[in-house]
Amino acid sequence: MVSVKRFIHDEPQLFESSKAFVKLLLKCVDPIIYAVEKMPDENTKIAWTLLGTALFQNRTYPDILRLLLNLYERFPDDKLWALPVPKASEIESVIEQTFNSRNWPLFEHAAGIFWSVGLFVRHHPDLVAWVRERSPEEMWRDLGEIYFMGRSNPRPKACAAIYRMLSPSPLGLGLSCRDSRKMPSLPLTMGARRFLAMLGPAKGDVFSEISPQEKQKLANDYFVALAPENPYFAAHSLQFFLENGTDCFICRELTQHCAKCPLYEYCNYADVQKQKKDVC
Repeated sequence: MVSVKRFIHDEPQLFESSKAFVKLLLKCVDPIIYAVEKMPDENTKIAWTLLGTALFQNRTYPDILRLLLNLYERFPDDKLWALPVPKASEIESVIEQTFNSRNWPLFEHAAGIFWSVGLFVRHHPDLVAWVRERSPEEMWRDLGEIYFMGRSNPRPKACAAIYRMLSPSPLGLGLSCRDSRKMPSLPLTMGARRFLAMLGPAKGDVFSEISPQEKQKLANDYFVALAPENPYFAAHSLQFFLENGTDCFICRELTQHCAKCPLYEYCNYADVQKQKKDVC
């Protein structure tokens, strides 16, 4: 695996195309933020951002969006944290109706995650003040209280939740926190992992064999290079790379089936699209 600096030197055209891809996909709204922006107040938005981030695993982006909206319809406003808590069977019923299946690795944990987020809100009833009075590092520590948010470094879901809360709209909620020069690691999503392995500095290497710490450092460094004005822009956009959407990959849906994608000539999946116009 080459360094980010060496990769940019050796692949200048691919790097510029990657920067263009990041700018193009900035308009794609994060599914958690899309759902919570429909909610009535900041406290509710923060609480459901935490829940959505903790549940975001092993399902497509449209699936998670539908689940969050369906859960909110069944348990609106403060029902996430108000006592008495919903029964596990009530929460599981919403999930089963959303996915038409109980076949989800998180299914047996979902009620526990729901209750855990509710308990967190009861411990921190003014979530806007909680964000405002803490540094990102302190928020990262506090979020370890939530089941499935992670307890050891790098705790990617906690990092993702923090960036969703602090990033400007429409990428996030645009909240303010206590100033700090130290930010959590940038979210390393499956889309970003694919990108790094196929079109980034890990291209040609067996990305899966790199240690988690090396993957995270590589991602952080490359995100900074791709979007120095705000590295989260790169992390946000790359999450949609070859990620399943409603009918096909989200990046295809946003680039007219690859035709307008800046990475068209570099992406092997675009090559397939050239040969098979009816893939999606």
